[in-house]
Amino acid sequence: MSDIAILANTAVAVLAIVVLIVRFRVNPVISLVLGSLYLGLVTRLGLDETVSTITGGFGDIMAEVGLLIAFGVLMGAILKEMGAIEQLVNHLLRLFGPKRLPYSMSLTIGTLLQSIYLDVLLVISAPLARTAARRIEPLGTPRMAAALAIGLECGIVLMVPGVGTLALAALLGVPLGTMLLWGFVLIVPTILVSVAIMTFLFRVGFWNPARDEAADAEPADVAGEPAAERVPQAVAAVAAEAGDPAGAGSGPAAPGPVRTAGGPATPDEVPAGAAGGPPLVVRFAPLIVALLMIASGAIAEAAGWENAMLGFVSDPVVALLTGLVGTVLVGRFAVGRQRVEAAIANGFRESGQILILTAVGGSLAAVVSAGGLGDILSDYFTADTFAPLLLVWVIAAVLHIAVGSVTISAITAAGILAPVAPSLGIDPVLIALAAGTGSLFAVHVTSNTFWLLQSLLGQTTRGTLKTCTVGVSIASVVGILLLMPLSLLF
Repeated sequence: MSDIAILANTAVAVLAIVVLIVRFRVNPVISLVLGSLYLGLVTRLGLDETVSTITGGFGDIMAEVGLLIAFGVLMGAILKEMGAIEQLVNHLLRLFGPKRLPYSMSLTIGTLLQSIYLDVLLVISAPLARTAARRIEPLGTPRMAAALAIGLECGIVLMVPGVGTLALAALLGVPLGTMLLWGFVLIVPTILVSVAIMTFLFRVGFWNPARDEAADAEPADVAGEPAAERVPQAVAAVAAEAGDPAGAGSGPAAPGPVRTAGGPATPDEVPAGAAGGPPLVVRFAPLIVALLMIASGAIAEAAGWENAMLGFVSDPVVALLTGLVGTVLVGRFAVGRQRVEAAIANGFRESGQILILTAVGGSLAAVVSAGGLGDILSDYFTADTFAPLLLVWVIAAVLHIAVGSVTISAITAAGILAPVAPSLGIDPVLIALAAGTGSLFAVHVTSNTFWLLQSLLGQTTRGTLKTCTVGVSIASVVGILLLMPLSLLF
C-alpha cells in the first residue's frame, strides 16, 4: 500500500473514532477498538494479523501499567475515605493563607493527589474551594475555579501516577521514574505561571460576576449536608446530556454517583477527617514514600549507580504496592477495617474503566505501528529538538479539540507518534510531555470536568469557558513553551 493510502486511512480511522464518540456517543473503548480494526484491515496487516495485533497491544500496555493504575486508584479511594483531602485543604489554608490558596491548592492537586480518580477528586475538593473562595474575595470564585481546573488537568498527563501520564510513559517506553522527575520539573512552573496569568486577567476585567457567576447557585453546604454528597449524580446527568459520552471527558469514563463507601460506622471506626485520627503527614506518608521510591530509580540511573536492591525498591510496581499496603494500614487505624474494605471495593469498580480505556489505547498504537505509519512520519521529522515537539503538541491539541478528552487525545497522539520516536534523536520523555501538554488545549463542553466545575463552583457556562477552557489552554501553551528550552538539557 502506498504512503498516501496509509496516511489517508489513518486519518479516516481517527476521524471515525472522533465521530463515534462525539456525534453518536459510542463508548470510547468501543470506538477505539473499531478504529483499530478498520486501520488494521485496510493497511498491510490484513485479515490475519489485525486481531492479534490489537490483542497484543492491549496486553503489552496492561503488562506495563495495569498494576500501577490499579494500585494508584485503590490508594486514592482509601485517602478519600479517610477525609485526607478535606484535611489537606484546611491545612493549606492555615499554612499559606487565603490569598495564596489558589496556587498551593492547584499545585497540591496537580502533583500529590493524582492517585485519586479525577471526578471524585473534583467533587470532594470543589465545595472546599468554594468555601475558601468567599475568604479571598474579590474574585475568589474565578481564581479558585481556574486553579482547580489547571491543577486537575495538568496532573492527569504530566504527573505520576496520573492515568494519562502512566499511559504516555508506557506507550513511548519512558521509565516511570524519569517521567516522574521531568513531569514534576515541568508541572510546577506550568501551574504557577498559568494561575498567575489567570489571576492577572481576572484583575484587569476578564471576569464579570453578574454574567459569569450563577445567581441561583447553592452554598457549599446546605443544612449541614456536604455538597460533595449531593450533586454528583445530577452533574453526571448534565454532563451526559451535554455530549460527554460514557466519560469521554477529561477522565476515562464518568463515574457513577460519588458516595461515602460503607455503611454506618462501627464502634472502632472514626469518622473521616475527625479529630483524634492520624495527622495529615501520616495519612499521605505511604503515597509520598512510594513516589520517592520511584524517583530514586531515576536519580540512580542518572548518576550511573547500579545496585540490584535499589533497582528492586525503585521498581514502580514494588513502590506503589508498598504505598498501597501502607495506606491500607493507616486507613484501618483512621476509619476502621470495614470502611477501608468498602473503599477498596469502590476503587476496583473505578479502576476497571480506566484500565480498559488505557489498554485499548495501546491496541491502537500497536496497529498504527504495525501498519507502517511510523516509517512514513519519520520522513517528516528532523533531529531538530524544537520542530518535532511543536508538531507533537499540535497533533495532541487537534485531537483534544475534536474528541474533548484529555486522556484519549494524549493516548491517541502517543500511539501515532510512538513508532517514530526512536528516529527523532530526542528523549522519548520529551515526546510524552509534549503530547501531554498538547492534550490540555481547549477543554470545552464535551469534557466532564467542564460541567462539574460549572455546577460545583456556581459558574455560568460563560464563566466556565473562562476559568476552565481559557485557563487550561493557557497551561497547555505555557507547558510547551517551558518544555522547549527544557529539552536543551537532554
